[in-house]
Amino acid sequence: MVQGKWFAPGTNPGAAAGVRQEVFGFGQDALDSMSWNVLVYQDDVPAASGRIWWQDGAYRLGDIGVLPAMRGRRLGDLTFRLLLFKAQEHFAREVRLAAPPEVLGFFTRLGFRPDPFSPHGEGAPVEMVLPGAQIDLDSCKNCDRVSCPSRKPD
Repeated sequence: MVQGKWFAPGTNPGAAAGVRQEVFGFGQDALDSMSWNVLVYQDDVPAASGRIWWQDGAYRLGDIGVLPAMRGRRLGDLTFRLLLFKAQEHFAREVRLAAPPEVLGFFTRLGFRPDPFSPHGEGAPVEMVLPGAQIDLDSCKNCDRVSCPSRKPD
């Protein structure tokens, strides 16, 4: 069974920081005091985490990661959608993130686009933006699996 658990700003993010430590090499930090952290479990085992916070007039997503042994199960996608749901729940006008160039496709699938006004060098993270009104949590919308039982008829 897959489950998600939220940790409010200022609370100990618990195992979410543990996932962050294993994936990114750092655990708890000062940003936790102002972030909503989400932890995704697969069969009661911590598997993925991410966080969202308010900064400079926009909601920011960051540190979305899946433990190596748990990859390939769409848990990163679920974590990302949970964070977008939290932004939508807070009536976000804009959602931003800094994406490593090698994972831009992951974020563009749900509408994020490079911010044309943010400079970045080759190999540097790309600042991406999604207007809040364009948040779309429909996981089937861009899927090419025609025979999927979740697909609704057009």
